[in-house]
Amino acid sequence: MSSLPRRATSTAQPVILEEDELPSFLKSNSESEEEEEDEEEEWEPKRKTARKPRLPKTNESKPKKVAAPRSTAVRKRAGKTAVKGELDLSLPIDAGEDSKGGLQLLQPKEDRPTKQKTATKNRKVPMGAKINSVQKTSISNLESDETPSTSAPLGTEVKQEKSEEDFTFDEPPLKRIKSATCPQGNPVKHPGSTRVKEELEMNWDIVQALAERTNIEPWVCANIIRLFNDENTIPFIARYRKELINNLEADALREVQQTLEELRTVAKKTHGTIQKLKKEGKLSGSLLTALLNCRTLEELDHVYAPYKTGSKGTKAQRAKQLGLEPAAISLIENPGELNLFSYVKPNVKGLSTVPEVEAGVQHILADMFAKDKDTLDFIRILCQQRYICLQSALAKVSSKSVNEKDVDKFQLYHNFSCNIRNIQHHQILAINRGENLKILTVKVNVPDGVKNEFCRWCVNERWRPKRYAKPELMKILHNSVEDSYKRLIYPLLCREFRSKLTSDAEKESVMMFGRNLRQLLLTSPVRGRTLMGVDPGYKHGCKLAIISPTSQILHTDVVYLHSGQGFREAEKIRRLLLQYSCSTVVIGNGTACRETEAYFADLIMKKYFAPLDVVYCIANEAGASIYSVSPEACKEMPDLDPNLRSAVSIARRVQDPLAELVKIEPKHIGVGMYQHDVSQTLLKATLDSVVEECVSFVGVDINICSEILLRHIAGLNANRAKNIIEWREKNGPFINREQLKEVKGLGPKTFQQCAGFIRFNQEYIKAFCSSQQKELIAKGHAGVQITNAKQGKKRSKPTTNVMLQPNPLDQTCIHPESYNIAMRFLTFTGGNPNDIGKPDMQQKVNSVIQKEGTEGAAKMLNTTVHTLQLIIDGLTQPEGFDIRTDFDKPDFKRSIVCLEDLSVGAVLTGKVENATLFGAFVDIGVGKSGLIPIRNITEAKLSKAKKRRSLGLGPGERVEVKVLNVDIPRSRITLDLIRVL
Repeated sequence: MSSLPRRATSTAQPVILEEDELPSFLKSNSESEEEEEDEEEEWEPKRKTARKPRLPKTNESKPKKVAAPRSTAVRKRAGKTAVKGELDLSLPIDAGEDSKGGLQLLQPKEDRPTKQKTATKNRKVPMGAKINSVQKTSISNLESDETPSTSAPLGTEVKQEKSEEDFTFDEPPLKRIKSATCPQGNPVKHPGSTRVKEELEMNWDIVQALAERTNIEPWVCANIIRLFNDENTIPFIARYRKELINNLEADALREVQQTLEELRTVAKKTHGTIQKLKKEGKLSGSLLTALLNCRTLEELDHVYAPYKTGSKGTKAQRAKQLGLEPAAISLIENPGELNLFSYVKPNVKGLSTVPEVEAGVQHILADMFAKDKDTLDFIRILCQQRYICLQSALAKVSSKSVNEKDVDKFQLYHNFSCNIRNIQHHQILAINRGENLKILTVKVNVPDGVKNEFCRWCVNERWRPKRYAKPELMKILHNSVEDSYKRLIYPLLCREFRSKLTSDAEKESVMMFGRNLRQLLLTSPVRGRTLMGVDPGYKHGCKLAIISPTSQILHTDVVYLHSGQGFREAEKIRRLLLQYSCSTVVIGNGTACRETEAYFADLIMKKYFAPLDVVYCIANEAGASIYSVSPEACKEMPDLDPNLRSAVSIARRVQDPLAELVKIEPKHIGVGMYQHDVSQTLLKATLDSVVEECVSFVGVDINICSEILLRHIAGLNANRAKNIIEWREKNGPFINREQLKEVKGLGPKTFQQCAGFIRFNQEYIKAFCSSQQKELIAKGHAGVQITNAKQGKKRSKPTTNVMLQPNPLDQTCIHPESYNIAMRFLTFTGGNPNDIGKPDMQQKVNSVIQKEGTEGAAKMLNTTVHTLQLIIDGLTQPEGFDIRTDFDKPDFKRSIVCLEDLSVGAVLTGKVENATLFGAFVDIGVGKSGLIPIRNITEAKLSKAKKRRSLGLGPGERVEVKVLNVDIPRSRITLDLIRVL
């Protein structure tokens, strides 16, 4: 299936807004409270009176004024001509021989640029249309090959998206279009391919800035920007667009996406500031250049600070209002002609004496130095070469305002100092928390050598007077440099250092949270077992829930194990386990977990449950209580008490962790650190993206999955998932992936994003089709289409006498756009689609690959190596393959060890509960987790067989550890990692 963007992107020439036409934007949350108050006082009335701000028309050309609406016929001709040259930049491409290792975007046929010019002249761009980098890329720089690579046959009719989310305001919906472009083939390297046109232009290139911040090649960054602009999801890009992103993983894509949003936020806020200054008449050429040079919000705030609307303004502004700016400029340009006495005005405050005039000139010069780009670049480079340290100390606070326990928590940072290049991320977050609680005071220590060298460079080189200056004028210059450093530049450097350290620490903390969440979601499921879930408790008893291998609730009950009735309750538990043939107990790790574990371990050791061989495991119950009272739980288990719902959730977390944990908001799962100190917006976006990645990569069976699980598939949302479930309930099970197009709200873009992650159980589909065919034959209607008309259509098309057939490729990870290549590869190997996943298919594929090689086979099929490898995996993986089988399973136990039984040097096995930036916490079965410090987690000790995303451990991994230290009074255990099991 050829993939088209949701809006037509057929304009040949980029549509760029003029500088004066740039809209103003609201300021970001990074501004100070004072600035926000000023903004609200000035701009609030305009927001209330004007629903849509008008754009300035200073440099508007005549054609824009006389532009008249064209006739329908002209518009149709232009649309048809333009679509012929349309290109979807999101499709993968191959690194051909001419590309020299660099992946480039595809180019259309040579005879198409002429048609594109015609389309450009006749096409009208609607006002308010969304401009992205894909739409603005010049089609003349693109080339295409005639041979298909990874897409569906040409001429496919594409339906327009029906979801209300797919339309922008004030923009008319586009008509149905047909694609006549072949967006496949080998790339041809051409100059300037890494240039991406942004809606808001700055003096720096966004691709280069992104490459510098993420350490990723510029051509990869350019492709990623285009893919995101074309509304592709991270799971889709990571699996089906590997050629464009140089095989990056989802974590790296998320980092690029976050950095891209930061850069665009800076650009957006900068242009909003420019428009505001222009309206106020304060914008000059030098100020415009300084604003467009800003790459961070801190730089922008520094440049814009003197021009904020305030009561007094800066010292430099007040001096300029007194008319001292010519004197300051003259001191640098022509000091011989400067006479400060001529500026003295006895009756004017600030000019009454020569020292006051000198002070005013000094303030203006200091402001000039602090805003000069070369000066700031020099001091930043100088700081990179020197020892800059971050220091924290105990604040002088009264015992009434701060709790002594909180003070003790920050004991390590009462007298702390560390180089900013060596300080750890968790130390930054801890110091920031202590500072927010007013327990610690923090400062950045810059050595005096930096100040001395900076002053010497300014006076002797950068700001040296062009002619001879008298000693008293040189003294003013020297004082200006020192004042600029102390009052303006040093505070700016401190803010930049603190902001950079905090931003990096928050990002790493969020990424760590995401890695832990992924590890937890991808825990291997325990299938085919009847499980008993136990939610421990004291006064209100332990809640029990027995669930079948298919997650059906068989029985719920409450037992009181810790109130003197343990022996009587044991008989009830034994009867339940025998009745339902349940030999696995899952205990939540909440209140009374230790006592409940000891209770079951004692009964197991006495063989009380014979003939059953009962084992138990401890499950993380974080978020179970919140879920038990959520609307989803009430809808799923309406007749069950909320306390018993948590026991059901605990059991299901072991049976299918992914399907159960997606029901809980990720931040409530509790695998990470400092989650309340980081940006909640960034945390939620990252965790939601990780959930989407895990659910998509595992895949879902479209005919049995829940709505909650389905909404986390790439490209889908709550409304589309609901529509799929409603379609399934109304029309019966889906037969193949193509039927997804009949669901309301699933247009071509949504189908492209989600299709590869949706699975179909072929045995179930074949049985269903067989039964339907028998019914139709019995009724005398053989060959009638079994699916209903498309939902939401008032007039449906007449049904054709063709029965839908299941497609064996729908059970694989192969994307529908690659079905053509997959079938050609099957023909090449002599395989049968019905043998997918069987040993015979594996043997045939392996023989071809051994003979031709992956690269040779890809060249014969005219596709990419990554696409062919994905096809090979889909054909050879056994039916029902689950990527989670490579991950760790829960650690089942029969006995228990006490904390007092531990001794230094003892070797134990355990399971990682949580991973942080300073180490990993491991459950070794003693009721208290032990800590493996980060220095003891080395690459040599990690498993070589398991593919790792980072140097570290994750929740759920089984490890062998050695006890280094046991502090029984404080319940602290220090461990050393021996190996990963």
